[in-house]
Amino acid sequence: MSKASEQAYAKIRGFLLGGTVQPGSQLTEEQLAEVAGVSRTPVREAMRRLETEMLLVRSPSKRIFVADWSRDDIDEMFTLRQMLEGHAARRAAERLTPAEIDRLEEVNRELHEAVDGDTPDIVRFLDANRVFHEAITEAAHSPRLGQVLAMLVEQPVVLRTARQYSAEDLKQSARDHDELIAAFRAGDPGWAKAVMGGHLRRAFHTFVSADENGADGD
Repeated sequence: MSKASEQAYAKIRGFLLGGTVQPGSQLTEEQLAEVAGVSRTPVREAMRRLETEMLLVRSPSKRIFVADWSRDDIDEMFTLRQMLEGHAARRAAERLTPAEIDRLEEVNRELHEAVDGDTPDIVRFLDANRVFHEAITEAAHSPRLGQVLAMLVEQPVVLRTARQYSAEDLKQSARDHDELIAAFRAGDPGWAKAVMGGHLRRAFHTFVSADENGADGD
């Protein structure tokens, strides 16, 4: 991709993942060119890449929409995350150094502080959660795994899930991280994989429940 196309891709992707545009919304090349601050030619190249990543979808009439994932899409996404992040946790348990585990504990303390108050700080929670999971993927020392996960762990899904969590759900997420750290301290790959799997299935059911409740309220 050209430099202008890379710029357009990064800015439009950030726009789509920022949570300000609703799933199913129609977009135009003109709108996206304004978002990206470039001409329409590099925007078209960026749009094709974003279609490949399933963040944009094109209708039979060639109109462009923000992806609106179905229940089956979400189920598959979380199932793949469960498989891949479970594998990452297993590999990380065999490779994390004591200093790296200390860093995970530090990040998770930040996450605990974000959710332990009277009003959970969702932005702070999301930041700490992202750093925590990225550190585990990095510790797996598998560039291929990191590239695939980057396409699955999309902010709209994480953001919508976190916003629908009750205070107790958020605290449970932090406790899941505590157990992951314990598994890493023990150097137990099977335990780490099992905890990560349960952690992500809980997130999936929270997401689906919130989505269904939202649909009932429309």
